[in-house]
Amino acid sequence: MSHPIRGGRHKRSRDPRAHWLLLSLILPVMFGLLMFQGWTTHEVDAAKSRPDCTSPVPKAIAGGGPVVQINNGQVKTVSMPAGTVALTYDGGPDPEWTPRILDLLRKNKARATFFLNGAKAAEHPDLVRRIRAEGHEIGSNTYTGADMGTSSRVRSSMELSLTESALAGTVGAEPRLMRMPLTTDVETLCGVEWQAARKVASQGYALVAADKPSKRPSQGLVRQLSLTDTAYQETERLLKNPRVQRFTTVTGGLGVPPVETRSSALDRWQGQALIWLAAVGRAFVTIMTWVLGIAGALGVLRLVLLVVFARAHVRRLTRYGLDDPPPPMVNEPVTVLVPAYNEEAGIEGTIRSLLASTHQKLQVIVIDDGSTDRTAEIAAASDDSRVLVIRQPNSGKPTALNTGLAHAKHDIVVMVDADTVFEPDAIRQLIQPLAQPDIGAVSGNTKVGNRRSLLGRWQHLEYVFGFNLDRRMFEVLECMPTVPGAIGAFRREALRDVGGVSEDTLAEDTDLTMALWRADWRVVYEETAVAWTEVPTSLRQLWRQRYRWGYGTLQAMWKHRRAVIARGSDGRFGRRGLTYLALFQVLLPLLAPVIDLFALYGILFQNPMESAGVWLAYLGIQVVCAGYALRLDGERMRTLWSLPFQLFAYRQLMYLVVIQSVVALLLGARLKWHRIQRSGTAGETLGTAPAYQSLTSR
Repeated sequence: MSHPIRGGRHKRSRDPRAHWLLLSLILPVMFGLLMFQGWTTHEVDAAKSRPDCTSPVPKAIAGGGPVVQINNGQVKTVSMPAGTVALTYDGGPDPEWTPRILDLLRKNKARATFFLNGAKAAEHPDLVRRIRAEGHEIGSNTYTGADMGTSSRVRSSMELSLTESALAGTVGAEPRLMRMPLTTDVETLCGVEWQAARKVASQGYALVAADKPSKRPSQGLVRQLSLTDTAYQETERLLKNPRVQRFTTVTGGLGVPPVETRSSALDRWQGQALIWLAAVGRAFVTIMTWVLGIAGALGVLRLVLLVVFARAHVRRLTRYGLDDPPPPMVNEPVTVLVPAYNEEAGIEGTIRSLLASTHQKLQVIVIDDGSTDRTAEIAAASDDSRVLVIRQPNSGKPTALNTGLAHAKHDIVVMVDADTVFEPDAIRQLIQPLAQPDIGAVSGNTKVGNRRSLLGRWQHLEYVFGFNLDRRMFEVLECMPTVPGAIGAFRREALRDVGGVSEDTLAEDTDLTMALWRADWRVVYEETAVAWTEVPTSLRQLWRQRYRWGYGTLQAMWKHRRAVIARGSDGRFGRRGLTYLALFQVLLPLLAPVIDLFALYGILFQNPMESAGVWLAYLGIQVVCAGYALRLDGERMRTLWSLPFQLFAYRQLMYLVVIQSVVALLLGARLKWHRIQRSGTAGETLGTAPAYQSLTSR
């Protein structure tokens, strides 16, 4: 897929750009949701525990009552009158225990005070409304129940304001009773807790602590309870105490009106927005936890399947060689089609490598597709009767290939790119599977020639670990989706059955391969047929190439989508091959940015060791699988050192390409072709081999 179409049917409009702005807005919003959810669960700016007191409790409250008021610097404490018990419950509302406790209180005609967490109130607004509707009092226990004494100034302020908003959005009021989290009786309001208590009181809150557990209910007390089974049993026991005259709220026990302010319409609207935001945040984290788990499992499953099927592919070849008579050798003449546009840098090396083939029965047709450089002149200078150069106006690669087919003399056709260098026995090995009459096409083994740079090594790993390992699996499953344009053999009869090379997509090789399956031809992979190709040397060129590949593959998938519901080899290819492409080359890359964001969040704010351990385990599996792929392809293992770095840059580029391709296709944009600058370095790695040195010295 390296041949550009200039001025052809696909050059229509600019690439879509708006989705990049959309992506740049969506990802920060998602990260903001994660941060907010992490903040409410104490993963971000955590304040879960309180330190020991560094100074004694102030004399103004020492030994005083559990209700503390501070007005203009004057501190006053108040206790419940004798025979009065103010039942108070911290935290929640809890979906299990709050309803049970409310039922118990209603059965006994008792009232209580519920000090709620704003986050829980936003999560269970119906319970908050029930508490209020049944005559109970509501107070604040901050938004998350964080320790106020050790919280930062920003967190302390948000703990109060967000709780006010949450309660305004549920009951339309902002209670001014506060129980400091992680405190019990007034003796615990010491050190930094007292400093925090004074700040809270300065904002109009009355502070409610609790009486010591040793105080008798008949003496009057504020009893502090949680939302647990133990609290339920303690409530039940207290309600049966005959010496208690009434069970009431804190303000009811003191004989004062409820301490609260009515919320304005704006405050209620902001509270509703907070409730909605909290719900979205919880749903997003839940969904992403599942998505991350499923995506990780699918990723590992894919790697395992690649190795399993690659091993099955190797066993199949070995078993075929030992137990069955050798298949007849294919020695028929071959027509090689080389479409070229401005390929003067590499065309000479391609032609020389073809002419040096051990399969000498060749017709090499170079179709110059309106080149503006010396491509045609260099090709014609080969001075070999087997080479035919055809010139045509620029019409695109599919047209060039069809022109070559019209001039082909032989029944076996090999299609190659003009930047590809063949090993001497590549053509002979490539055509051997065609001994089986039901095989219509054979994919060769494409290797990266210019792999000395880091970007070249990454692409080398991708070709060996990704493309070639995939092809082994596709052959076993009989669903090969692409015979690469760099090296592929075709039966001319099969090409006639599908009407030649189609111009419907930008991935003409993928489109052609899928069409062959749908015409009941098999497509296989021949690993011993090796050709060396030149890959992009800059990120910009790589982007253009992969964008074109991705866009064209999506076009081909859509064009042949009905194969999924077909029968026979057509349906087998559709349900296996198209499903695999849709899942692992479209869906997962589309989710990758959000998955990476969630993984980063886990490393930064959840359990960094656990998150890093999962990542390292996945990397380890990839290294093992990549090492196996390199061994199967006879490559050196030292390339593996670049694999971890590939995950931090190359992978992100690839899934951004998929996003761009999908959006472009959905918007109906026509992709422009971009020519990749060639340097003629496809044989850079092969050039050290004696066979290559001999053919280039001719």
